[in-house]
Amino acid sequence: MKTILTTGSNGLLGQKITEKVLQERRVNLIATAKGINRYPVKEGYVYEEMDILDVERVREVIEKYKPDTLIHTAAMTNVDTCEVNRESCLQLNVSAVGTLLAICEEKNIRLIHLSTDFVFDGQNGPYSEEDAVNPVSYYGKSKVLAEELIKNSKTNYVILRTILVYGISNDMSRSNIVLWAKGALQKASPINVVNDQWRMPTLAEDLAEACLLAVEKDARGIYHISGKDYMSIADLVRKVAEYWKLDDSFINEVSSASLNQPAKRPAKTGFVLDKAIKDLGYNPHSFEEGLLVLDQQMNKAN
Repeated sequence: MKTILTTGSNGLLGQKITEKVLQERRVNLIATAKGINRYPVKEGYVYEEMDILDVERVREVIEKYKPDTLIHTAAMTNVDTCEVNRESCLQLNVSAVGTLLAICEEKNIRLIHLSTDFVFDGQNGPYSEEDAVNPVSYYGKSKVLAEELIKNSKTNYVILRTILVYGISNDMSRSNIVLWAKGALQKASPINVVNDQWRMPTLAEDLAEACLLAVEKDARGIYHISGKDYMSIADLVRKVAEYWKLDDSFINEVSSASLNQPAKRPAKTGFVLDKAIKDLGYNPHSFEEGLLVLDQQMNKAN
């Protein structure tokens, strides 16, 4: 079996990769993240504390376990934080990738790198892998810079771009649009939701599966990975209300401009998934099926 090393294993995607590996035993897993392991099951894989900005520690862990593939999920993903704290964003989203690349080149390790729909300007989505990037935020720019570093390296790489990932992490510490909307509407709290941005929300389990498929199929190059349904953010939140039978009169539709956020968002992204379906056998859930998965997980946790 191949050995994979994940960064950011305490994050939502990192936890879902761990979960899949434990359920299906398709690879050996070395999970790494900053701080203690937050995944509840501690057996069946190896966990190492590893800050991706600590170059010596990164090298030490990789040399110790000699993984075949490194799945890099760790990043600064809060778009407004990236806009305001550009130096930190650059360090985490670009410099850390440079460190990993150098070690992967030297040790002949494949790199699977997570990127984003925010590399596009949102003028004419859905996008295919061949479409030109043109980010409108510093976060998007940092992810383009990382992609360029990877493409210009000698490493055998896969870049998986994704959109608006939702799901439940085990400690419920990470929120996302679905959990935020559900939580607010259950409390009967009015929420402002933009109606001029369109996305294809991605179930975290689907993205984790795509990561493992990329390992198994020896994929190379760029792949677009998202859910299959294209909708506005307002429609997404209304679907959440409808699924859990919550009062949607608390949803206040607004324009993106009215929120005065530090970072600009692309208006219409979305992905053409044909390449991932054909090459990887990728088969994502519909949004309604994704909500059912979350519902079952919540019921199990209670």
